[in-house]
Amino acid sequence: MKVVLKQDVKGQGKAGELVSVSDGYARNFLFPRNLAVPADAQAMTELRNREESAQYHAKVEKDAALAAAATLKDKTVTVKARAGSNGRLFGAVTSKEVAEALDKQFGVKVDKRKVSMSDIKAFGDYTAEIKLHAGVVAVITVSVTE
Repeated sequence: MKVVLKQDVKGQGKAGELVSVSDGYARNFLFPRNLAVPADAQAMTELRNREESAQYHAKVEKDAALAAAATLKDKTVTVKARAGSNGRLFGAVTSKEVAEALDKQFGVKVDKRKVSMSDIKAFGDYTAEIKLHAGVVAVITVSVTE
């Protein structure tokens, strides 16, 4: 019997997949626990619609990431930091500060975990990579000033 899984089932498949299982397993285990529905025309239509919707949303996210990468290409983000008399910073410039500066200066919202850079503990210019999407990376310059 072919069924469409509503939730992940160990040993069978993930939610939204069309799988073939024995009739007894479907009637006695999957259906009573609301883990699957029979693969009739309505379920297949819903499955196709869900897949098309997921593909569309993935494309929209990737397009937005590409647009953000084009906005950030060859840009310099200025981060202000305090330092002692010897020129060393109090603490370090963090990825959170860089993400906030990107939002303020260019209007691009980035999760702080997506910003990768070396330790910044002095004034100067540094490079940072921002992973906007799978395969979409923007390289920016971080300028640390007083």
